[in-house]
Amino acid sequence: MSDHNEARRTFLKLTGTGVAALSVATAVGAPAFAQDSAGWDKTFPKSEAVDHEKITFNNRYGISLSGDLYLPKNRGDRRLPAIAVGGPFGAVKEQSSGLYAQTMAERGFITLAFDPSYTGESGGEPRNVASPDINTEDFSAAVDYIGLRPEVDRERIGVIGICGWGGMALNAVAADKRVKAVVASTMYDMTRVMSKGYNDSVTLEQRTQALEQMSRQRWADAEKGGPAYQPAYNVTVSADSPQFMIDYHDYYSTPRGYHKRAVNSGNAWTQTTPLSFMNMPILSYIAEISPRPILFVHGEKAHSLYFAKTAFEAAAEPKELMVIPGASHTDLYDKTDVIPFDKLAQFFNQHLAA
Repeated sequence: MSDHNEARRTFLKLTGTGVAALSVATAVGAPAFAQDSAGWDKTFPKSEAVDHEKITFNNRYGISLSGDLYLPKNRGDRRLPAIAVGGPFGAVKEQSSGLYAQTMAERGFITLAFDPSYTGESGGEPRNVASPDINTEDFSAAVDYIGLRPEVDRERIGVIGICGWGGMALNAVAADKRVKAVVASTMYDMTRVMSKGYNDSVTLEQRTQALEQMSRQRWADAEKGGPAYQPAYNVTVSADSPQFMIDYHDYYSTPRGYHKRAVNSGNAWTQTTPLSFMNMPILSYIAEISPRPILFVHGEKAHSLYFAKTAFEAAAEPKELMVIPGASHTDLYDKTDVIPFDKLAQFFNQHLAA
């Protein structure tokens, strides 16, 4: 392994974040999904069964968020159930969340995929910073918006969170009682991985060192008048790279899933992004989602499966953990023959019934 790769892995271990590992090894300049004459810029083909609108809405902190609204063409004049969709962590709405949203719209739901604050086409400065509080709020702001649409029955709103936004979705739904059902797909608990590292492997000494480093980085940022960023996610994976890093590379840095606005596609988070996650366990109140149902969907071979198992144990009934045989973490990003969309539709049809 190159010295650069080794330094990068040391950086990840010391910060305890796993953030860059979520975004590793992108090939700068990889082609995005080709736009058509209508300017379609998603990583998946446009469905002829769905109407699409680009929309904006504000969150409670006054940040303007950008979203893609998907509506079934055959909706008639009925008020339909709706689903807000977010994630993965470091992705944009043109990637996995948009695919989930469009596919669920094909199944009769009005759906909204959105870019979180500070990323993609959404507002907020500086760019490419994350917050467990603000990003949880982003989900509730999406519920605000979608519940005001005349096509939507606001008493039948659900949420889907993918990867790191799976944890954000659970945190949002625990507090936001308007949401009637939630799906966490291939979820991460970002506060856990940032504060404790993968498989809770970071020691107190390493955590203290990371906090010392980031605390002092604040002075450097304040002196400069802007944030420093982590190394660009453009390290090439090698044969001895962990399989999950190879999987992330295969999604984010190839035409399969590359998008120029995604943090994970050759861009980077700020160096101090982990600070707000280090002392903020977002799943503390997961049991308060009950009596509303939770469906966890995860791959059998996903390195992240332990997040779903822990969250499932902490959640109260009704809850279900669906493990997809043979599936990896990123298989649930875009592989439509692996993602159990029929199960998701059944779940929301049952729990968002009129």
